Amino acid sequence: MDNKIRLDIVTPYGLILSEDVDELTATGSEGEFGVLPGHVPFITTLKIGMLIIKKGGKVEYVFVSSGYAEVTFEKVVVLADSAEKAEDIDVSRAEAARKRAEERLAQAEKYDFGRATAAVERATIRIQIAVKKTAR
Repeated sequence: MDNKIRLDIVTPYGLILSEDVDELTATGSEGEFGVLPGHVPFITTLKIGMLIIKKGGKVEYVFVSSGYAEVTFEKVVVLADSAEKAEDIDVSRAEAARKRAEERLAQAEKYDFGRATAAVERATIRIQIAVKKTAR
Protein backbone atom coordinates (compact mmCIF):
# COMPACT_ATOMS: atom_id res chain seq x y z
CA MET A 1 0.00 0.00 0.00
CA ASP A 2 3.03 2.22 -0.52
CA ASN A 3 1.98 5.73 -1.60
CA LYS A 4 -1.70 4.73 -1.83
CA ILE A 5 -4.75 5.76 0.11
CA ARG A 6 -7.68 3.47 0.94
CA LEU A 7 -11.04 4.62 -0.45
CA ASP A 8 -14.29 3.24 0.93
CA ILE A 9 -17.61 4.37 -0.55
CA VAL A 10 -20.60 3.36 1.55
CA THR A 11 -24.33 3.93 1.00
CA PRO A 12 -27.34 2.80 3.03
CA TYR A 13 -27.46 -0.15 0.60
CA GLY A 14 -23.92 -1.31 1.33
CA LEU A 15 -20.30 -0.96 0.33
CA ILE A 16 -19.94 0.32 -3.25
CA LEU A 17 -16.17 0.41 -3.46
CA SER A 18 -13.19 -0.42 -1.25
CA GLU A 19 -9.75 -0.21 -2.80
CA ASP A 20 -6.37 1.48 -2.64
CA VAL A 21 -6.07 4.49 -4.95
CA ASP A 22 -3.41 7.03 -5.92
CA GLU A 23 -5.64 10.10 -5.79
CA LEU A 24 -9.26 11.17 -5.26
CA THR A 25 -11.07 14.33 -6.32
CA ALA A 26 -14.56 15.08 -4.97
CA THR A 27 -17.13 17.88 -4.83
CA GLY A 28 -17.49 19.17 -1.29
CA SER A 29 -20.01 21.72 -0.08
CA GLU A 30 -17.23 24.34 -0.10
CA GLY A 31 -15.90 23.34 -3.53
CA GLU A 32 -13.86 20.65 -5.22
CA PHE A 33 -11.04 19.04 -3.26
CA GLY A 34 -8.33 16.51 -3.96
CA VAL A 35 -6.81 13.92 -1.65
CA LEU A 36 -3.41 12.26 -1.90
CA PRO A 37 -1.84 9.75 0.52
CA GLY A 38 -0.84 11.47 3.76
CA HIS A 39 -3.41 14.26 3.36
CA VAL A 40 -4.23 16.26 6.46
CA PRO A 41 -7.36 14.83 8.15
CA PHE A 42 -10.71 16.59 7.74
CA ILE A 43 -14.45 15.93 7.45
CA THR A 44 -16.70 17.64 4.91
CA THR A 45 -20.16 17.41 3.47
CA LEU A 46 -20.47 16.38 -0.17
CA LYS A 47 -22.65 17.87 -2.87
CA ILE A 48 -24.18 15.99 -5.74
CA GLY A 49 -21.22 15.31 -7.99
CA MET A 50 -18.63 12.89 -9.26
CA LEU A 51 -15.68 11.28 -7.59
CA ILE A 52 -12.65 11.13 -9.85
CA ILE A 53 -10.46 8.22 -8.81
CA LYS A 54 -6.93 7.80 -10.14
CA LYS A 55 -5.10 4.53 -9.71
CA GLY A 56 -2.32 2.92 -11.67
CA GLY A 57 -2.49 5.49 -14.46
CA LYS A 58 -6.24 4.93 -14.98
CA VAL A 59 -9.13 7.21 -14.14
CA GLU A 60 -12.50 5.99 -12.85
CA TYR A 61 -15.66 7.97 -12.15
CA VAL A 62 -18.31 7.41 -9.49
CA PHE A 63 -21.55 9.36 -9.12
CA VAL A 64 -22.26 10.44 -5.55
CA SER A 65 -25.32 12.18 -4.26
CA SER A 66 -25.03 14.21 -1.09
CA GLY A 67 -23.23 12.78 1.90
CA TYR A 68 -20.02 13.10 3.90
CA ALA A 69 -16.33 12.43 3.39
CA GLU A 70 -13.89 11.71 6.19
CA VAL A 71 -10.23 11.99 5.25
CA THR A 72 -7.46 10.58 7.44
CA PHE A 73 -3.75 10.18 6.70
CA GLU A 74 -4.29 6.74 5.17
CA LYS A 75 -8.00 6.47 4.35
CA VAL A 76 -11.00 8.27 2.83
CA VAL A 77 -14.50 7.15 3.79
CA VAL A 78 -17.35 8.49 1.68
CA LEU A 79 -20.79 8.06 3.23
CA ALA A 80 -23.29 8.89 0.50
CA ASP A 81 -27.06 8.78 0.16
CA SER A 82 -26.44 6.98 -3.13
CA ALA A 83 -23.47 6.19 -5.37
CA GLU A 84 -22.98 4.51 -8.74
CA LYS A 85 -19.87 3.42 -10.57
CA ALA A 86 -19.73 4.70 -14.15
CA GLU A 87 -20.27 1.24 -15.58
CA ASP A 88 -23.46 0.82 -13.53
CA ILE A 89 -25.16 3.99 -14.80
CA ASP A 90 -28.17 3.41 -17.03
CA VAL A 91 -28.00 6.38 -19.42
CA SER A 92 -31.53 6.02 -20.78
CA ARG A 93 -32.90 5.94 -17.23
CA ALA A 94 -30.86 9.04 -16.33
CA GLU A 95 -32.07 10.87 -19.44
CA ALA A 96 -35.69 10.00 -18.62
CA ALA A 97 -35.20 11.21 -15.03
CA ARG A 98 -33.70 14.48 -16.26
CA LYS A 99 -36.62 15.00 -18.65
CA ARG A 100 -39.17 14.39 -15.86
CA ALA A 101 -37.34 16.77 -13.52
CA GLU A 102 -37.09 19.48 -16.20
CA GLU A 103 -40.85 19.16 -16.79
CA ARG A 104 -41.42 19.64 -13.07
CA LEU A 105 -39.20 22.72 -13.08
CA ALA A 106 -41.34 24.16 -15.85
CA GLN A 107 -44.35 23.73 -13.55
CA ALA A 108 -42.65 25.08 -10.43
CA GLU A 109 -45.93 26.18 -8.86
CA LYS A 110 -47.07 22.53 -8.66
CA TYR A 111 -43.80 20.92 -7.53
CA ASP A 112 -41.05 21.44 -4.98
CA PHE A 113 -38.49 23.55 -6.85
CA GLY A 114 -35.53 22.41 -4.71
CA ARG A 115 -36.27 18.73 -5.21
CA ALA A 116 -36.77 19.17 -8.95
CA THR A 117 -33.51 21.12 -9.26
CA ALA A 118 -31.61 18.41 -7.36
CA ALA A 119 -33.16 15.74 -9.59
CA VAL A 120 -31.99 17.58 -12.72
CA GLU A 121 -28.50 17.90 -11.24
CA ARG A 122 -28.32 14.19 -10.29
CA ALA A 123 -29.45 13.05 -13.72
CA THR A 124 -27.13 15.46 -15.54
CA ILE A 125 -24.08 14.34 -13.57
CA ARG A 126 -24.93 10.68 -14.14
CA ILE A 127 -25.11 11.34 -17.88
CA GLN A 128 -21.80 13.25 -17.80
CA ILE A 129 -20.11 10.35 -16.03
CA ALA A 130 -21.53 7.82 -18.49
CA VAL A 131 -20.25 9.93 -21.40
CA LYS A 132 -16.76 10.06 -19.81
CA LYS A 133 -16.85 6.27 -19.42
CA THR A 134 -17.64 5.72 -23.10
CA ALA A 135 -15.12 8.35 -24.28
CA ARG A 136 -12.16 6.40 -22.85
